[in-house]
Amino acid sequence: MAGKFEAFIDADSFFRFRLLAPDGAVIAVSGPFEDKAAVVAGIAAVRECAGTGLVTDLCPAGAVSRSAPVPAAAAAAIPVELPAAVVPVCSEERTPALAHAFVLAGAPRRHAIVPRWTRTATR
Repeated sequence: MAGKFEAFIDADSFFRFRLLAPDGAVIAVSGPFEDKAAVVAGIAAVRECAGTGLVTDLCPAGAVSRSAPVPAAAAAAIPVELPAAVVPVCSEERTPALAHAFVLAGAPRRHAIVPRWTRTATR
């Protein structure tokens, strides 16, 4: 069974969605959206880009020390920017052409100009 998306309204009255694993575990939670149409566009963007998305490691080298967790009040003080419009940012230029799954074979396929059954026999 595949995971599923759930759209919901958060405590600040913004629309969000979460991606759930088949066992019900939350895999990802979206940022805030102004309306339900924007949530649907966000889900479509995730569906389109998630399978081919590149992984960029922004973690610092070496071990990360675990310090005290950030208090909820400090986390709430972080400004939240609402997206003006959700546009998928995935594109073909990020994936090398030779590694892309939909690259055509080396030679183009033969395309007949007219159907074979309309040609006259030449014997």
